Amino acid sequence: MRPRIPWFEMEWSFDTPASWWPLVLERLRHTPARCLAHLARLPEEKLKQRPGDDKWSILEHVGHLATIEALWLNRLDDFESGAGELRAADLTNEASWAADFNSRPMLEVFKLQGASRQRLMQRLDAWGDTDRWELSAHHPRLDKPMRVIDLAVFVADHDDYHLAQIDELKRGLAGG
Repeated sequence: MRPRIPWFEMEWSFDTPASWWPLVLERLRHTPARCLAHLARLPEEKLKQRPGDDKWSILEHVGHLATIEALWLNRLDDFESGAGELRAADLTNEASWAADFNSRPMLEVFKLQGASRQRLMQRLDAWGDTDRWELSAHHPRLDKPMRVIDLAVFVADHDDYHLAQIDELKRGLAGG
């Protein structure tokens, strides 16, 4: 099996045409349903099993997708205010760890993720077919310009990355 590339080693070209915004929003809109599909058939105690002390459980991955939404919304604020640089992410994911998602009921974490995504979708849906998708600012970690459409693709890729990790954890539970 090929090793999966770590998130912080991934690279993006940021060349998605801004006119593709409806396609990208469609990916973003369905992340909560995809999360629910992963959570649906597993007992709650399995959703909370960590593959290691420093690794997240399935439920913690879903919770992380909820906590990271604040960063995406803050970056939209940065674009709208004309900031030259986007806010940096907390690379330690302190908010996700501190939220202690494994101590919460699965349904609560799922609802939190869905509500968080709904706020992002309301904001992006309101932009519709406007020039806002071309607003640009410097991404601090990647050290390159990023447009709003690029941020939307980046968020969708981040969702997919964590959903792939969830799927891998589920396969491990099925085999164990």
